[in-house]
Amino acid sequence: MDDDKGLLADRFESNRAHLRGVAYRMLGSVTEADDAVQEAWLRLNRTDSAAVENLRGWLTTVVARVCLDMLRTRRSRREEPFEGHVPEPVVTAWGAADPEHEAVLADSVGLAMLIVLERLAPAERLAFVLHDMFAVPFDEIAPLVGRTPTAARQLASRARRRVQGAAPVADADLAAQQRVVEAFVAASRDGDIAGLVAVLDPEVVLRVDFGPGHAETQEVRGAEQVAGQAQRFAGLAPFARRALVNGAPGAVVVPRGRPYAVLAFTVTGSRIVEFDVLADPERVARLDLSAVAA
Repeated sequence: MDDDKGLLADRFESNRAHLRGVAYRMLGSVTEADDAVQEAWLRLNRTDSAAVENLRGWLTTVVARVCLDMLRTRRSRREEPFEGHVPEPVVTAWGAADPEHEAVLADSVGLAMLIVLERLAPAERLAFVLHDMFAVPFDEIAPLVGRTPTAARQLASRARRRVQGAAPVADADLAAQQRVVEAFVAASRDGDIAGLVAVLDPEVVLRVDFGPGHAETQEVRGAEQVAGQAQRFAGLAPFARRALVNGAPGAVVVPRGRPYAVLAFTVTGSRIVEFDVLADPERVARLDLSAVAA
């Protein structure tokens, strides 16, 4: 019996990275994604695993259902994304390989994409994520959302139309992106408004998230307006440590050895099109920043 449990645990662990990837795209939160994966493990232990023909498919379905319930609970509590809301990012050290985080971010899910996904209805998000990102057939998605396969296809199609064009696609050259970010940080530190505007897209969006209801949580649009706001972070520049945030250039601000904020940038066409700042103390404290802030 112990050997059977050990084998089952090994099989589950071989699927953990995939399941975290599904859950992160569904929930936009690493901590909640881990909760969903743990719930899938508990349900597997209560199930006759010998009757499960396709364990990966079964676990994917279970995680998706758990995530759907969590999204619906958010809606019932009216926990809608607020202006300035920034999803929980995945932060890794610049240049360091982190297989676990890389698996979560496979296929490059940037913060810009997560922000768009959070505007979808729960069933739309599930259909789009499972089908378009993980190639799950609609006949397997349909029972999860209580629809026919045709209706599930329509959910994904509607979500796709909302996503396309709404989430900017970052430049492919990571080093070139980093040079743009460094120019932004330098101009911010020096109070160089013209230098800031030069690296900002005219329609750039800045989101500053100190948590719901906080007076400083806001969303700002336009190069000149964002350049003006960026000067607020000039004093934090000495404490910024370069990092990868959801696979893109960013930074973790660590004054006096304590993580304060995560900065994320989306660079398209050699200009910053989105600048996201997560400074919600509760959520920053939940992030695994050990590789950057240690």
